[in-house]
Amino acid sequence: MAKSVQKKNNATNKGASSRRFPSDHDHLYKEAYLRSIEEPDKFWDEIASTLISWDKMYDKVLDNSNSPFTKWFLNGQLNACFNCVDRHVANGLGKKVALIHDSPVTNTIRRVTYEELLDSISRLAGGLKKLGVDKGDRVVIYMPLIPEAVISMLAVVRLGAIHSVVFGGFASSELCTRIEHAEPKVVISANCGVEPNKVIPYLDILHEAIDMSQWKPDKCIIFQRKNILVSELDPIMDICWENTLSEPAECVKVEANDPLYILYTSGTTDKPKGVQRPTGHIVTLIYTMNTIYGIRQNDVWWAASDLGWVVGHSYIAYGPLLLGATSVMYEGKPDRTPDPGQYFRIIEQHQVSAIFSVPTAFRVIRKVDPHARYGSKYSLNSLQRIFIAGEHCDLETKNWMENIFRVPVLNHWWQTETGSAITATCIGFSQNLNVPNFTTGLPFVGYDVKVMQSDAKELKELGPNQLGRILLKLPLPPGNMSTLYKNDDLFEKLYFQRFPGFYDTMDAGYKDESGYVYVTARDDDVINVAGHRISTSSLEDAILRHQDVADCAVFGVPEMTKGQVPLCLYVTKDGVKKPQTKISVEIIKIIRDVIGPIASFKLVAKVQALPRTRSGKTMRKALADFARNKTVNLPATIEDPTVFIDIRRALNELGYANSAPSPLVGYKKRSI
Repeated sequence: MAKSVQKKNNATNKGASSRRFPSDHDHLYKEAYLRSIEEPDKFWDEIASTLISWDKMYDKVLDNSNSPFTKWFLNGQLNACFNCVDRHVANGLGKKVALIHDSPVTNTIRRVTYEELLDSISRLAGGLKKLGVDKGDRVVIYMPLIPEAVISMLAVVRLGAIHSVVFGGFASSELCTRIEHAEPKVVISANCGVEPNKVIPYLDILHEAIDMSQWKPDKCIIFQRKNILVSELDPIMDICWENTLSEPAECVKVEANDPLYILYTSGTTDKPKGVQRPTGHIVTLIYTMNTIYGIRQNDVWWAASDLGWVVGHSYIAYGPLLLGATSVMYEGKPDRTPDPGQYFRIIEQHQVSAIFSVPTAFRVIRKVDPHARYGSKYSLNSLQRIFIAGEHCDLETKNWMENIFRVPVLNHWWQTETGSAITATCIGFSQNLNVPNFTTGLPFVGYDVKVMQSDAKELKELGPNQLGRILLKLPLPPGNMSTLYKNDDLFEKLYFQRFPGFYDTMDAGYKDESGYVYVTARDDDVINVAGHRISTSSLEDAILRHQDVADCAVFGVPEMTKGQVPLCLYVTKDGVKKPQTKISVEIIKIIRDVIGPIASFKLVAKVQALPRTRSGKTMRKALADFARNKTVNLPATIEDPTVFIDIRRALNELGYANSAPSPLVGYKKRSI
């Protein structure tokens, strides 16, 4: 049986149907949402025909005859690069700044106008064309967060080819796997990347990956970061970036359902899972820029991510450029390079209107500079709001952010597979930002969100405040992945087979009486304590209220009588001298006061740091597997694998992981 979720302070926790809306919410949202569900053809036709430039208009808006392989804008022809760059230059925006590259690790700031962007893209596309890159070919891009990475993406799609951006933090084995699967005609890379006190030899990693790979690209185009390092190129395989640039190439028309890009999900190694995105995705992206984020063409927008992740694709490159806005690319860390005031400096220096980041970035700043002494010298007058996603945001961190940055902090929820938000607070529909704490917002247009009891014999929609599995009724709106590259069977099996007629988000959550959605955790992060389903996020929220705790992770471990009980690992703030035993006792008391004895919360230990991916997600499953003495295969996206050394000590003290193999055994650390 599904259990009611634990109620949280200040949250709206009353009962509701899936079609109810807050009584004070702007009617524009309600009207748009209902139209998108009841008349999807008319709704998306108005958006696509108004916001996007088409070479040939589509014959049909929606074709769901072969679900789940839904097609939008059937037979419509367009080019994503033209919509991102060419049309803005033609409309007189050539001198406007498109990209601001701010790199404290190299002590440089660079501004690229739309006119300069078009010149570089079209000439790189001309060079790619001479190398034989044609419509439908794949090009792998392995670069740091620099303007040339965006230029490479748009040059590829200018030719109707398909890019696959690989995060620059991946080692040669992971890069090799992606090259073998995508089979690129060309690879575009930089010779190096930069992190605080580190130079990452991208070219060496690339050469090693190609040596290992059974698939060999025809050529590698290498951008030399000459202000950092000049590398020796392979005279046969490598071509210098400058020598590749050629006569400008024109845009190639593609169909809206042709692939725009392939993005391999983080942690993929042995079995590549490449999300294939249709070109028609750009319709949704440009619509979200104002509707969700409130960004207009004259605004400066900053998505603090990397191009290797879906956020970077959607909201560093495509989204803001489709709108004709200015996009910030930040090459650095939130807490250093050189100090914790960097977020504040960027806001003032570039007059940033809105930020999109992960909660972890702000937790890091708060940990080292809780009173924002480094940031206090900067003006935040341009900033209007902060958006967060990617992981759960605890109330303490959210309150700190709103107090320090003095703007609303709005959570929203989406996945690599969807490409943009499933739920959000839509700025473009209403200025009412008085939303309940912890919610990820209301369903975005086109998403019919259901909370279901997934362990029943028959699929049953749950009532208000009941924790269940979140499903999305088909068809999904435009922009969602069209399939998994080279694996239609896995696409159907993984996302649609278990719950026919629905997309399985594999996330857990609930709705309140007004239809607000609360995403509590991945469904496997819900702890079942003697039949009571408790989300890890509800426990973490309570723990982070402790004045000495900077970060924490809660996960389930086996227990003989209750099946599972929660275990908490926490990190203290800098300078805390209180004994660990005292803090642990205080944390246990907080859980008993906030959640109650139902949580059976007794296992608590302090650690030096938690394992996180480079995109900021806590690796709870790895922690749970480690505690259960299971083998933990660390993904290439882990920020610091050595944290498991101290985690083993802490788990041993609690009676767990006594015979677990070390995750570091066999782990090949990236050479630097």
